[in-house]
Amino acid sequence: MAGADGDDSLYPIAVLIDELRNEDVQLRLNSIKKLSTIALALGVERTRTELLPFLTDTIYDEDEVLLALAEQLGNFTMLVGGPEYVHCLLPPLESLATVEETVVRDKAVESLRKISHEHSPVDLEVHFEPLTLVMPTLRQAAEDKSWRVRYMVADKFSELQKAVGPEITKNDLVPAFQNLLKDCEAEVRAAAANKVKEFCENLPEDSRETIIMTHILPCVKELVSDTNQHVKSALASVIMGLSTILGKDNTIEHLLPLFLAQLKDECPEVRLNIISNLDCVNEVIGIRQLSQSLLPAIVELAEDAKWRVRLAIIEYMPLLAGQLGVEFFDEKLNSLCMAWLVDHVYAIREAATCNLTKLVEKFGAEWAQNTIVPKVLGMANDPNYLHRMTTLFCINALSEACGQEITTKHMLPVVLKMSNDQVANVRFNVAKSLQKIGPVLDSNSLQTEVKPVLEKLAADQDIDVKYFAQEAISVLALA
Repeated sequence: MAGADGDDSLYPIAVLIDELRNEDVQLRLNSIKKLSTIALALGVERTRTELLPFLTDTIYDEDEVLLALAEQLGNFTMLVGGPEYVHCLLPPLESLATVEETVVRDKAVESLRKISHEHSPVDLEVHFEPLTLVMPTLRQAAEDKSWRVRYMVADKFSELQKAVGPEITKNDLVPAFQNLLKDCEAEVRAAAANKVKEFCENLPEDSRETIIMTHILPCVKELVSDTNQHVKSALASVIMGLSTILGKDNTIEHLLPLFLAQLKDECPEVRLNIISNLDCVNEVIGIRQLSQSLLPAIVELAEDAKWRVRLAIIEYMPLLAGQLGVEFFDEKLNSLCMAWLVDHVYAIREAATCNLTKLVEKFGAEWAQNTIVPKVLGMANDPNYLHRMTTLFCINALSEACGQEITTKHMLPVVLKMSNDQVANVRFNVAKSLQKIGPVLDSNSLQTEVKPVLEKLAADQDIDVKYFAQEAISVLALA
C-alpha cells in the first residue's frame, strides 16, 4: 500500500492524520491504541521527528482518546531510541498533564513518573526538572483570558502558596493574588476574597505584617465596597480572622472601620457573616469596640423582611450573648428575643424557643427567672391562641434548664390554668406540656396537681385532647 503521492515512507503518518481527524471517536481511539505499531513502522528517528511533534500539536480530543494517548506514551521509551532520547516524550506528556479532565492529567503524570526513571541524571536536570518550574505556567494562568482559569487559580491559591514556599510567595504570589483580588470578573474576586485570611496566615512570619499592610489590605478595602454582593459576602466570612494575625493596634486602626462598614452593608449575608465571626475580634480587642454599630445591624437583621435572614440571626444570638455579656444583652437584645416568639412564621417562633433554652444555659436559671420566665408566662393571656401555644412550647424547652423549683413554682400553675382554654389545640398542648415537664416535678406535685388536670382532659370532648391526656397519664405512670 502507498500514500496518495506514491511515497511508502509517508503512509503511516498520513493515515494517522486522516484517522485522528475522523468524526468517529472510536476510530480515533483505535488509532491511538495502535501508536506503538505505527512507531515501529516509522522507526525511532521518524517517531521522534514526525510522530511526536504531530501528537504534541494535535492534543485536542475526547477525554477517552487523550487518556489512551497518555497511557501509550508511558511505554514509548524504546520506540524513540531508548533512554538517550526519552526526553522527546516530555512535550506531549506535559501538554496532556494540563488538560481539563482529571483522569487524563493523572495518567499523564503517571507516565511522566514512569519515564523519569529512564532519564540519565544529566537529562533529568536538563529536560525533566524544568517541568517542576511551575511559576511561568502559574503566572500565565493567573492572567488567562478565560475567567474560569483565573477562578481556579484563585480557588486553589492556598495550596499553590504552600507548594512553592515563602520566597516565591513573596516575589511572585503576592502580586498575583493582588491581581486576582482586583479581577474584572466578580466570580474570580469572590474566590480570591474567600482566601484572604488563609493566604495571610501562610505568609512568611518575618514579613507577614508588612506584606498584608502594604499589598493586601488596600485591595481588601476596595472589596468592602465591591459592587457585587457575593464578593462582599465572601470577604465578610473571612475578614474578621485578620484581626488575630495583625494584632490589637492594627485591628483598631485599620480593620475596625472595615468591620463597621460591613455591619452597615445593604446585603444581609454580609452583615450576618460579620456577626457570625465576632469571636475573632473579641479575642483581640473586645466586643465593646463594635457595640455601637453592632446593635443597629442586629436590629435590622432581626426585623428583615426575609424570614430566613431573621432565622439566621436567631441562631447566632447565643454566640452574641456570650460575647456581649448579660448586662448588654438584657439592655439591648432581650426584647428582640421575646419579639421573635410572636413572629408570624412558625419556624421563627420555634427557633426563638430553642434560643431561649441556650440563653438560660449560658446565663443561668436565676437570670431566666428574673428576665425570661415572666415574659414567657405573660403570653399565656394573649388573645392569639398561637401565642398562647408558644408559651407552652417555651415551658417545654425551659423546664429542664430552669430546674424543679422554678418549673414547679412559676411554670406549672400557668400550664394547669391553660387546661381550661377554649381552643382544643391549646388544651392538647397542655397535656403534652405536662408530659414533658412531669419528670422535672416532684412526686407530690404530680399526684396532687398534674394528675387531676390530666384526668379532666382525658374526658374532654375533643378526641385529640383525650388522646394526648391519656398518653401523658400513661407515660407519667399516673393511672
